[in-house]
Amino acid sequence: MTTEHDTAAPPVKGGAAPGRPPAGASAEAAKKRARLSRRWQRDMRWSPYAFVSPFFLLFMAFGLFPLIYTGWASLHQVELTAPTDMNWVGLKNYTRIFDDDFFWNAAKNTLTIGIISTVPQLLMAMGLAHILNYKLRASTFYRVVMLAPYATSIAAASLVFVLLFGRDYGMINWVLGLVGIDNIDWQNDHWASQLAVSSIVIWRWTGYNALIYLAAMQAIPQDLYESAALDGASRWRQFLHVTLPSLRPTILFTVIVSTIGASQLFGEPLLFDANKGASGGSQHQFQTLGLYLYEQGWVNQHLGRASAIAWTMFLILIVIGVINSVISRRLRASS
Repeated sequence: MTTEHDTAAPPVKGGAAPGRPPAGASAEAAKKRARLSRRWQRDMRWSPYAFVSPFFLLFMAFGLFPLIYTGWASLHQVELTAPTDMNWVGLKNYTRIFDDDFFWNAAKNTLTIGIISTVPQLLMAMGLAHILNYKLRASTFYRVVMLAPYATSIAAASLVFVLLFGRDYGMINWVLGLVGIDNIDWQNDHWASQLAVSSIVIWRWTGYNALIYLAAMQAIPQDLYESAALDGASRWRQFLHVTLPSLRPTILFTVIVSTIGASQLFGEPLLFDANKGASGGSQHQFQTLGLYLYEQGWVNQHLGRASAIAWTMFLILIVIGVINSVISRRLRASS
């Protein structure tokens, strides 16, 4: 009687069961993983800078370089006919500007037009936003209508207002004549011309600021209004004691932005009296700093003086920004 013993067959080299990888292949895979890891780390570190680099390139080309160049040109005597010929004069352009009565006249006009246009504009914007904050039919339509003046061209708006403020055939004088008021020479009178220019600014920017106030009002919690209503507060008291305190940062923002815009006012006064051009009227009665800069640089062809005016306006805006920062900190501290 014989006994059969089953014996396992020896593993066949290169069969279905994988063998142990060689040491060289494992080291090569580890190096590959290390290279991919380093590449991933570099991508995560530098790709955000690559995404934002177009902005910085455009800013350097159209923002930083002109700023530095105008600062350098403001220290030289440069003419528009020969912009490469520069004669060093130091701070003479700045001292000459501050001794120029036309500069101070432009600064005063910029201040008065800014006040006349900013204060009514923001008050009207606040009132319109308060009305639109309640549920109204076709509220989207009203918001689009308020934003339409902001989207309108400055040239088109100024042309319409020139026709409205015409001395002999303007609609404004026609309406005033109905109540017994004589025709007003809106383009040549000092205060009347500034009021007319301010009306263009008010018409264009009231709706824009109203939408900013409306967005801020809709972010106020309704619980505050409900608590005030339970305490017996009327809608006017709710506006004074709930809405206005909540809108203090937004109001400060609109005041600063409107102030900056008023200091750079250019298109409206330039087109209001196209015959006088950059002089701002027959007696410079509504010439702003922007018009004065344009007159010195492109009419009188004094690029050095125009550069000094531009840097002076830039320093004024820096002062406004510092004041904004101080007021914002105090408001945050008080709240």
